[in-house]
Amino acid sequence: MRNNNKVGVVIPALNEESAIVKVLGDIPDWVDLIVVADNGSTDSTPSVAETAGALVVHEPERGYGAACLRGIAALGDTDIVVFLDGDYSDHPEEMGLLVDPIAADECDMVIGSRALGEAEAGSLTPPQRFGNWLACFLMRMIWGVKYTDLGPFRAIGAPALRRLDMQDRNFGWTIEMQIKAAVAGLRTRDIPVRYRPRIGVSKISGTIKGSVMAGVIILSTIARFAFSSKQTA
Repeated sequence: MRNNNKVGVVIPALNEESAIVKVLGDIPDWVDLIVVADNGSTDSTPSVAETAGALVVHEPERGYGAACLRGIAALGDTDIVVFLDGDYSDHPEEMGLLVDPIAADECDMVIGSRALGEAEAGSLTPPQRFGNWLACFLMRMIWGVKYTDLGPFRAIGAPALRRLDMQDRNFGWTIEMQIKAAVAGLRTRDIPVRYRPRIGVSKISGTIKGSVMAGVIILSTIARFAFSSKQTA
C-alpha cells in the first residue's frame, strides 16, 4: 500500500532473464502485486521472475500492448497501476515519484519523462529521441497537451485506466494511452526520471526494422485518432 492506495505493477517481458531479477529487486516493498506478463519468452524469464516473487502470466500473442493488457487483467482490485519495462533501463526505485501524485489525488496519470530527467549515454538512440519529440509535438498541435516523452515507466489510477478502454496490442500502446488521456481530459503530469542502457538487445530500437515499425505504428496511431477527433467534432 502507498498512502492507503493498493498499487499493482505490470511488467511486459520478452527474453529478459538477465535483467528481470534486477528489476524485481529494485521495486519498492510497498507495492502490493507485481505481474510479469511473459510475451512468449524462449529463455528462463518466466521461471526466474516467479522465483523472484512475481505473479507470471502468459500472453502468446506478440506485442507490447497485448502483454500489458494481459497483465492488467491479472491485477484484480488495484487503485494505482504502474507500467515498467523488464530490461532494467528504468529505475524502479523511483516509483514513488509517479505514484504519489496520484495517491494524493493531484493527477490521474503520471509519465516518467526521460527527456526531463537524466538519460545516460547510449540509453536512447537518436531515432528514439527524434520519435519521442515528434510524437509529443504532434499531440500538442492536435490536442493541446504538453507531453515530453512516450516513456514506458508510467502510473495511472485504476478508474482512469478503465475510462481509457485501452485497445492497442502493439507498439502504439503508450501513445494511445496519452492521446486518450488528453481527449478524456485526465489530469496528467510528466515527472523527470533517470534512464540507463538496457540489459540485452532492444526488440524495437535494437534493429532498423523494429525502429521503423514502431515509428510507423506510432504515427499511424496519431493519424487515426486525429481523424476520429475531426469526425466527432
